[in-house]
Amino acid sequence: MKWRNKNNKYHYIYIFLIILIGVFFLSFAIGRYPISVDLLFKVILSKIFPISKSWSDTIETVIFQIRLPRIIGAILVGAALSVSGAVYQGMFKNPLVSPDILGVSSGAAFGAALAIFLSFNRVGIQITSFIFGLFAVSLVYTISTKVKEDPILSLVITGVLVGSIFTSLTSLIKYLADTENKLPTITFWLMGSIASISQRDLKVVAIPIISGMIPLFILRWRLNVLSLNEDEAKTLGLDTDKIRLIVVICSTLMTAAAVSVSGMIGWIGLVIPHLGRMLVGPDYEVLLPASILLGGTYLLLIDNIARALTTVEIPLGILTSLVGAPFFLFLLLKSKRS
Repeated sequence: MKWRNKNNKYHYIYIFLIILIGVFFLSFAIGRYPISVDLLFKVILSKIFPISKSWSDTIETVIFQIRLPRIIGAILVGAALSVSGAVYQGMFKNPLVSPDILGVSSGAAFGAALAIFLSFNRVGIQITSFIFGLFAVSLVYTISTKVKEDPILSLVITGVLVGSIFTSLTSLIKYLADTENKLPTITFWLMGSIASISQRDLKVVAIPIISGMIPLFILRWRLNVLSLNEDEAKTLGLDTDKIRLIVVICSTLMTAAAVSVSGMIGWIGLVIPHLGRMLVGPDYEVLLPASILLGGTYLLLIDNIARALTTVEIPLGILTSLVGAPFFLFLLLKSKRS
């Protein structure tokens, strides 16, 4: 297969990067306030070079205050969820694993629902969601260490149980919430959206996502060993418990930050790593950067569709499910034929 050639692998990375850059600039032109590509470049270059201004202040506000944070936010959230799914699938040796396997999304969803129920402001909702996402995974990891069976199986089972508890608590909050105001707000948040993301939100969410992504990128060659049998990995000199803890911490930081700012957006962490493996193979040296680029591009495209498809924006969680589920089925069928 093509991905066995190392040079071909990196050719794909360059192609993914070019596609992401193209979609990045195209996204500025999509929306209810159309902006041509040439005008976009003029406005951007005017911040660097002395170019005479022939556009209104509204154009600059739309570009820098509304669309730029949203575009970068979509790339960051998509990349975070995709990378988390990729490393978890290797660590758990299961291609059906997604970033919420340890309950981070369920915990973050409960935190956001509780904050909305208590009438917190937007910043309070994000902070509470992030904290409960971290708390859920901390609880899962602490409980799993007390179980003296297979550590991987213990993590999965504990994650399912804790995630179920937080999901039930979220349902309880929805049941108790005011049906006129708070319940619709909770429901819409759970569907996922980055429509209201601001520059301040972007600065806050970028720190944990990048902080979690850098260690995984540095240790990506060790992830190949971690995906082997436990005894084989230890024979090769890998401290599996330490690496597993690093993977859990980094993935939790990225996923909790992504969910706190965008709500529940599913399927990205499941579908994109599969697509990456089909194109570049299972080697994390290339799969990880491929997942970053593909995940960012995918969510950015989905967000563009959400903005342009109807007069009212469609929640991202709905679109990622409608697109992701059939696409995942296609990948499975194609993989089986191969």
